[in-house]
Amino acid sequence: QVQLVESGGGSVQAGDSLRLSCAASRVNVSNYAMAWFRQAPGQERDFVAAIKWSGDSTYYRDSVEGRFAISRDNGKNTLYLQMSSLKPEDTAVYYCAASPLTYTSRNAYIMEVAYAYWGQGTQVTVSS
Repeated sequence: QVQLVESGGGSVQAGDSLRLSCAASRVNVSNYAMAWFRQAPGQERDFVAAIKWSGDSTYYRDSVEGRFAISRDNGKNTLYLQMSSLKPEDTAVYYCAASPLTYTSRNAYIMEVAYAYWGQGTQVTVSS
């Protein structure tokens, strides 16, 4: 079973950057769809970004488009989320997710139920 461990969260000022990492172990996830979700206090978990197993297709929620970049290094079994121009509304626990299935549409990638494996989350706090 896939184990996912996120790292790289922290407390930053608005406008700063952070890079989150998600290291997968026990299973080679190079052919898995992977994604980042986030959950702010008192809110539901929301889609942030997703990437196809090959890395040649990426998807973002509108509010992070142009500021966040998802990428993967299949040789290292690791997923990344580069976050720039951070805003207080980006404050949340960020979760890494993985699915062994291949999806063909954005609508599939953005759904929480599409992912079978989840990390424990890493806190990102952005102050103004």
